[in-house]
Amino acid sequence: MRNGRGLSDQWAESVVVRPRTTERHITVHKKLVLGFALSILTLIIVTAVAVVLSVRNEECGARDGTPAVGSRAPGGSARLNGSRDRAGERGEEEVQPWRTSRLPGTLRPRHYELRLSVCMDNFTFSGEVSIEIECVNATRFIVLHTDRLEVDQVSVTAEGSGSGRLSSRPGGGAMRIHRHFAFPLNQMYVVVLHRELKPMRLYRLNISFDAAIEDELLGFFRSSYTLHREKRYLAVTQFSPIHARKAFPCFDEPIYKATFTLSLRHDPQYISLSNMPVESTVLSEDAWVTNRFSRTPRMSTYYLAWAVCNFTYRETQTDSGVVIRLYARPDAISSGAGDYALHITKRLLGFYQDYFQVQYSLPKLDLLAVPKHPYAAMENWGLSVFVEQKILLDAEVSSSSYQMELTMVVVHEICHQWFGDLVTPVWWEDVWLKEGFAHFFEYLGTDFLFPKWNMENQRFLTDVLHEVMLLDGLSSSHPISQEVQQATDIDRVFDWIAYKKGAALIRMLANVMGQPLFQKGLNDYLLSHMYGNAARDDLWNKLSQAMRSEGRDIDIGEMMDRWTLQMGYPVITISKNRSDQLPTHYIAVSQEHFLYGQDHRNNNSLQWQVPLMVAVGNTSMISAEGLIWINNKTETHRVGEIHENTWLLGNINQTGYFRVNYDLQNWKLLIQQLHSNPQVISVGNRAGLIDDAFNLARAGYLPQNIPLQLIGYLPEEPSFLPWHAASRVLYQLDKLLDRTDEYSLFSDYVLKQVASRYHQMGWPSPGPGNEGNILQSSYQTEELQRELIMLACSFGNKQCHRQAVAYISDWISSNKNRIPPNIRDIVYCTGVSLMDEDVWEFIWMKFHSTGAVSEKKILLEALTCSDNVFLLNRLLNLSLSSELVPEQDVIDVIIHVGRNPQGRDLAWKYFREKWDILNARYGEALFMNSKLIGGVTEFLNTEKELNELKEFIQSSSVGAGPALPRALEIVEGNVRWHRLHRRQFYQWLRKPQNSNGFNG
Repeated sequence: MRNGRGLSDQWAESVVVRPRTTERHITVHKKLVLGFALSILTLIIVTAVAVVLSVRNEECGARDGTPAVGSRAPGGSARLNGSRDRAGERGEEEVQPWRTSRLPGTLRPRHYELRLSVCMDNFTFSGEVSIEIECVNATRFIVLHTDRLEVDQVSVTAEGSGSGRLSSRPGGGAMRIHRHFAFPLNQMYVVVLHRELKPMRLYRLNISFDAAIEDELLGFFRSSYTLHREKRYLAVTQFSPIHARKAFPCFDEPIYKATFTLSLRHDPQYISLSNMPVESTVLSEDAWVTNRFSRTPRMSTYYLAWAVCNFTYRETQTDSGVVIRLYARPDAISSGAGDYALHITKRLLGFYQDYFQVQYSLPKLDLLAVPKHPYAAMENWGLSVFVEQKILLDAEVSSSSYQMELTMVVVHEICHQWFGDLVTPVWWEDVWLKEGFAHFFEYLGTDFLFPKWNMENQRFLTDVLHEVMLLDGLSSSHPISQEVQQATDIDRVFDWIAYKKGAALIRMLANVMGQPLFQKGLNDYLLSHMYGNAARDDLWNKLSQAMRSEGRDIDIGEMMDRWTLQMGYPVITISKNRSDQLPTHYIAVSQEHFLYGQDHRNNNSLQWQVPLMVAVGNTSMISAEGLIWINNKTETHRVGEIHENTWLLGNINQTGYFRVNYDLQNWKLLIQQLHSNPQVISVGNRAGLIDDAFNLARAGYLPQNIPLQLIGYLPEEPSFLPWHAASRVLYQLDKLLDRTDEYSLFSDYVLKQVASRYHQMGWPSPGPGNEGNILQSSYQTEELQRELIMLACSFGNKQCHRQAVAYISDWISSNKNRIPPNIRDIVYCTGVSLMDEDVWEFIWMKFHSTGAVSEKKILLEALTCSDNVFLLNRLLNLSLSSELVPEQDVIDVIIHVGRNPQGRDLAWKYFREKWDILNARYGEALFMNSKLIGGVTEFLNTEKELNELKEFIQSSSVGAGPALPRALEIVEGNVRWHRLHRRQFYQWLRKPQNSNGFNG
């Protein structure tokens, strides 16, 4: 009764006029009234006791972070906390929906009116949000997300009129709130009403709040830069995946799409940006500016974005009228550092509109280059945010590798404007539906911009397929679609399995379908789900429909569920049918779950539907390949005619997501083919054979000598891609062996393969920048030259060392950097490792003085190459404890010190000692934490280091997600390789080599 009408009011409504009564009747009435009064008094006392108990119960709940339900049940009857409601059977979680990790689904937001006042002087902001809510199921509870917000006032009103089928209760008006409270455990805020909200009616929730502009890189955070020796600040958002709740109260799950209208009030020395163009600008009496932005389309909360900064911009416009602007530091804009990204963005919008046959949805697209960001970029709709070194390009000093990486980041983010922004995964378990597509289109989009780079057929293999197979071959891997329950689980789905395996599976599927049908299916998928959400089955259905439209009855869902709901991938073993000595047309094919650890290979139940392209060949020619579907553990298939000297080759052009193994005789024939006439086998398959052979040997499926014999053909290899595949596996072996006594046997063998091609290719001509270097058709040649120089210098070629030292010496003496941009990182690192402390100090000085972000990055990494442990230790301490090293680069410093044989122990020790600081700084951005843990531990390979890792995991596993179990498995694998294979490996290297022979 403490809130709302008392009993006297309720009784008053039923009073009627009665006739006069006699005295006797009056006496009787007095007794009745007295009895009634006593009853009322008793009821008041009982109710008061119940209220006191309820308040105490709420106070107790609030102390442990779990507020109790108020004194009224959803149906209005008084009850104690935890008792059954009117249905009698609902569980605790339904009665207290804020105790579950997901929002209850009883309400759905339709529109947010968000007004913010941003104070950059003290890094605070205040806000008011008005959310139009549709009631789906009757409820007394409004449950939404907040995190670190100080809520001031809350009100709820029933809307006066509905739209369409929706309506409000007659007359509308304020709803009485019983109480409201935060529930920090699930980052939720709860409003408990006296009356239920009714289904199919609209309500408005108003909340005012205050918060800090954080100095960490999530939510609404601040950053800074220096211009003309003056420190300037900016503030920007990073809401993915669950950090919009740090900036305003919201229904912070992807399924709750709504429209947004944002107003930003701030000091007029700043500009403000958001997803949509500015609709109106008002100057208030205190001279502050309020920008009101146009209403957005329906979208998820984590794509809302805004920024307050004093940047300038360059702009361009598409033929259809979309305005594209790139905002950055004024000095970066005036130098033209953003022009390249602006130019390719305009072309990319046209490419995606043509490919998907779906127009870009917004009137503008802003690209914002910020000094600090937790990720390379974030694809907010209409306002994509990039860390500076992934979007600003200085043509004079940027290498072709840097320019390629920047190009692919931009291609990735523009793809998200369709896959992610326009159509959003229903829930985080299918985050690969957006990230896998964006990663796949990095290569297709880059091929559109620069066809001669041949990215999808070449770099995709080494940089995506081969890289993710390393992770996915571990027993600690996980399915690409993985269940996500807690908010703390969400960050862990943003890993290379989602990005790179997603891309590899999409590429495999596109090759099975053929491009026209693949595009048709994607178009239908985007049109059917635009401005909404989709799950993987929605995609499979549209792709299957596209196949059926051409009379190809393949159930895409049945096929792809094997690849997305199971972890790992198969190794396909192909062997000739040896039933007789006559020529035969049959091969035996088997599939098995590929795992690096032999002791984990007890799960033989996993099977895939494998699209296997097979060809047969001999010394001078290769047959037309055919597609075979492998559904069972072992199968027999007919192929072209096979003779004694005919070899088999599987996974043509590496379009499939699996490894291929052969019988030893077939390996011998393939190796002989590579040594005698490698061009018969495609560039992609030459790279694939190298990667498969080394990884099959590392996992114990093949003898150690086979990959070493295979790369004996490399002196005759003219193409970049096989060299790149070889360098990747050789660097992994290098880190396994670089602290062993017989290391020189391995390094000498590598140098022997490299020497002739390295001397033939030479060094690029010196000069201040190769104008338009990466845009030239010689890109593949430049990349091969760079790869050979890197191998030669890394493994100790004396001429390579002399050249690098000469370049550094010339730079120091003349103060003119004549080192070609494409090889600067190799020269800097080699010089720092070979030369004295003065060179390290020189590079350190240049790191601070340069304004080019690409140059800054490679100078910093070069500092980690020193052989001087004192300097490495100094760098580690400076990077973490001062502002000299950008926050997002600290992780790279620690990882690169760990890659240096002289710094491995140091980085590993430093990582463990500083774990609490590092975890506090990066732990919430689990992707960064995972990168750090993997980078520091992946090359540990002694029993001592393994035991240290086990001790560390036991004491410090909180907050690391799946990265520590994965690190443990990798280090166990490194130790096991030393125990089982190192002796055999070195034994083969000690033998006199016949480069064309096949020594068993």
